[in-house]
Amino acid sequence: MSESDDVPFNRDFALKPGVVDEVVPGVRRVLCNNPSPFTFTGTVSYIVGRGKVAIVDPGPDMPEHIDAVLRAVRGETVTHVFVTHTHIDHVPATPAIAKATGAKVYSWGPHPRPPGDEKPEEAGDLSFAPDIKLNDGDVVHG
Repeated sequence: MSESDDVPFNRDFALKPGVVDEVVPGVRRVLCNNPSPFTFTGTVSYIVGRGKVAIVDPGPDMPEHIDAVLRAVRGETVTHVFVTHTHIDHVPATPAIAKATGAKVYSWGPHPRPPGDEKPEEAGDLSFAPDIKLNDGDVVHG
């Protein structure tokens, strides 16, 4: 057994960038074409609901990904945009998606930076701030 076999990891991910895939009824996903050791085959944005929907983790600021997410919700009303964390593969498309849909952005941001921290985490977007700040235990209806 080699070191790479020590931890089982399913490397099969058939989803193609820009294609909308229904994971389960009411939950769709769109893969961004930004593969890397950090993102695996790419960042995935989710769409929850039908008719009135929420977009979860808009993704990187890549026009082809933003267009794919917006195409996926064409004819629907986006009521919420959620950002689960502020890594740079999840946040940068948020302003474009929020502007195009008119939806408010919900998250716990901004990205935390401990006092006196000279070198913040590189993957966090320190400038991100949601329209509506969420805290542990908050419930959002929609």
